[in-house]
Amino acid sequence: MRRAGLALWRSKAGLGSLQGQLLLQQQQNQTRSYARSVVLTEEEGQQRVVEASLTLVRELARLKADHVRKRGGSIATSCMLGVPLGHNSSFLQGPAFSPPRIREAIWCGSTNSTTETGKQLEDVRVLTDVGDVPIQEMRGCGIGDEVLMRTITDSVKLVMDEPPLRPLVLGGDHSISFPVVRGVSEFLGGPVDILHIDAHPDIYHAFEGKHYSHASPFARIMEGGHARRLIQVGLRSITQEQRDQAKKFGVEQHEMRNFDQHREKLQNLHLGEGVKGVYISIDVDCLDPAYAPGVSHIEPGGLSFRDVLNIVQTVKGDIVGCDVVEFNPQRDTVDGMTAMVAAKLVRELCAKMSKKFMQCEW
Repeated sequence: MRRAGLALWRSKAGLGSLQGQLLLQQQQNQTRSYARSVVLTEEEGQQRVVEASLTLVRELARLKADHVRKRGGSIATSCMLGVPLGHNSSFLQGPAFSPPRIREAIWCGSTNSTTETGKQLEDVRVLTDVGDVPIQEMRGCGIGDEVLMRTITDSVKLVMDEPPLRPLVLGGDHSISFPVVRGVSEFLGGPVDILHIDAHPDIYHAFEGKHYSHASPFARIMEGGHARRLIQVGLRSITQEQRDQAKKFGVEQHEMRNFDQHREKLQNLHLGEGVKGVYISIDVDCLDPAYAPGVSHIEPGGLSFRDVLNIVQTVKGDIVGCDVVEFNPQRDTVDGMTAMVAAKLVRELCAKMSKKFMQCEW
């Protein structure tokens, strides 16, 4: 049918004649000229990719929030947002592969979908998911760290712009905490208090020349005025530079060598008063390797899993955002033990952050 139509068009256009051939050549030249006129510069192409990435997050957040709002009764719903970024790691880049592994472990069926405090993860008012920021696709287009960090920040703000959603971010290496906290702070219009549980302070001014290293996010956060208090727990690998940085920014550091002396205090933290809320950042290597071997930087002598949960479950304050970072699936055991540990952390953070109206039942 198409061939018959083309033959008819050629016949009417007189393409067998010289005039017709000239007409066809003219049309082809016009087509090529138009194609050349719409060729994008590399920068314009990258901007389109960023806009498309943000559109995806925006529309997914809107759709998921609509589902939550239709059910009713939620003040705060935990919303998973994956940030599969690993290239700012100083040793191994496996954390880029962790978001899908964490999701798989959450829903794998080896445990039920009820949190320790009785919340049902299958209820969309407790937990929903908007997928991943397409980090690797953007990097494949030549987009650098400055734009990547801003895109992560804007993605977090798009999630928060759809109440009652609050970001529960799946890393990725720890460099993502800076743009995520920045997004929370910018959206809420002021600083937050941060509970940071980690083997390392991650507060170098820069590490190995990288401004956005996974060893530097909390320097960027404090420089930007995005946090008032920064409480770091579980530390057991600290250089003098990081001690100096902590003193400069007024960071409250609790090292493992003194943990037993501060256990009661750390399991009764009151945060968020006079600021916009509380942000919790958990690096999986805060745990002793016996509990979580699947990390890039193994540091013996860490927290037990119950220590971490006791701190998280007892903290007082309005939790406005969280992240779980630095799980490295490439270092995990065959049975995926660390994936299950990371998933459990996400589940219990979800339970801590999600809130309902008093009169509603979940």
